[in-house]
Amino acid sequence: MLDIILEGGRLYDGSGRPGYDADIGIKADRIAEIGDLSEAGAERRVSLQGLAVAPGFIDLHTHSDFTLAANGRAESQVHQGVTTEVVGQCGVSCAPARSRADVELMSPGFIPGAVEIGWKSFGEYLDHLDGMALGVNVAAFVGHGTVHRAVLGDALRPADEDELDLMCDLLETSLEEGAYGFSTGLEYWPGSLASPDQLARLCSVAAKKDVLYATHVRNRDVFYDLGFGEALATARVSGARLQISHIQPKFGAPDHAMEHSLELIEKARSHGVDVAFDVIPHRWSHTRVLAILPQWAQEGGVEEVSARLKDAACRDRIRRNPRPMWRLVSAGQWDKIVLMQSQENQAQVGMNFAQIAEQRGQDPYDAVFDMLLEEGENMNHLMWTSQSFSEDDIELALTQPECAVISDTLALAPYGCLKHHIGSLSGYGWAARFLQHYVRDRGVMSLEEGIRRLTAVPAARLGVSDRGRLAVGNYADITVFDSRQIASHFEIAEPQRYATGIAHVLVNGCFAMQGGTRTETDSGRVLRSQ
Repeated sequence: MLDIILEGGRLYDGSGRPGYDADIGIKADRIAEIGDLSEAGAERRVSLQGLAVAPGFIDLHTHSDFTLAANGRAESQVHQGVTTEVVGQCGVSCAPARSRADVELMSPGFIPGAVEIGWKSFGEYLDHLDGMALGVNVAAFVGHGTVHRAVLGDALRPADEDELDLMCDLLETSLEEGAYGFSTGLEYWPGSLASPDQLARLCSVAAKKDVLYATHVRNRDVFYDLGFGEALATARVSGARLQISHIQPKFGAPDHAMEHSLELIEKARSHGVDVAFDVIPHRWSHTRVLAILPQWAQEGGVEEVSARLKDAACRDRIRRNPRPMWRLVSAGQWDKIVLMQSQENQAQVGMNFAQIAEQRGQDPYDAVFDMLLEEGENMNHLMWTSQSFSEDDIELALTQPECAVISDTLALAPYGCLKHHIGSLSGYGWAARFLQHYVRDRGVMSLEEGIRRLTAVPAARLGVSDRGRLAVGNYADITVFDSRQIASHFEIAEPQRYATGIAHVLVNGCFAMQGGTRTETDSGRVLRSQ
């Protein structure tokens, strides 16, 4: 006797093959049968007539490390069919840490008082998540920046040989405790301090443990080829499996940058480098506002940064920085940069910085400096977003069969301690927008191929063999949706709007959504690499 039969749907199994009509039988948390189950016995039958049935979507790149620890229901993700998240990206993770203060500094989306932080090691962090009611499955990477801080603190310098040995040991311990991979954020401090030799040493640990190395490269604009070249060289030297995160070049890169980057990847692959990549399915790029400061201005913690921002000479020196993280800043295109998250200036969220500067009667740079100061201890969590990407580049990347689709966002909820949080403009609708805009409306690929990019492709890169496909014996992570109606609804002024078109979502055989409505069930699990 089966527990559930999902009958009459159009199955897209994640392999990229065309859809076909079949029923799915579920027993406990696994897919037990696929086929004509009209004569089979079941406790419950659910008709899926006219709906697409896919594996649960897998988000290979998120920053939900802390928000899941605060509210594990992952409302923004479940409402658009996501059943598995991979946290700890861009070199930032909640563990390992020396102290609670380190956890607070290294936690995207940190909220004072929202979580009783009782962990230091990576295994203890995973144990904390294990004690949560999770709406999605969670795999966690360990971040280079977090490991660096655990060994060197705020030191504005690369690790010496002894410290690098300690970082490698801490990385290996974290992987043994269940981390599913290693990530770097080389455009950010302290990743920007690491040399290729040091990165190769650390990536050799990832290669030894056969886990994925994901990198936010050092540059994606003027020197894009150096950034991608370094990532490929690091993988070649270390033997690590490489995932280039959100590969689309940024404003300031030449028009041929995406095409050239793909050529570099193909050449590296021909010489034995195991490399793939992913894209964010929209033009908006987001980051911490602090990232606009040069490295020297970020040293020493909040008090020292604040002192510099109050000093007129330091402000002038920061303005003269010839290589800001966003070239839109040096180009003076403040109208393309939007405030995304602020505790102290919530009324200005959704406004661009040309508007904010005019409203405040300030130069845009001074508005940025003052808003950082106004955040005080929380300046690390002031967020903005910009129109940095090209639609043509995104579509070119999507023509490559190894290109996955990611959110680069946070799992959120429009209530409770997360109600004011915005991880990205598309945090509530990234997967729906991909299927709506690139698959259905623009026809960049077929529906079956689009589903593969959200399911089997990320599962294979992660090294998970029993999720990401509709197959007998696999976990029953299943997303059922109307392919003609699925849509995202986020807007700059109103990003916290759920996607529509999702009918049912099952996580480990249990309904997280049913009939388009979120249930009270949270059956996600922590996935450990060992």
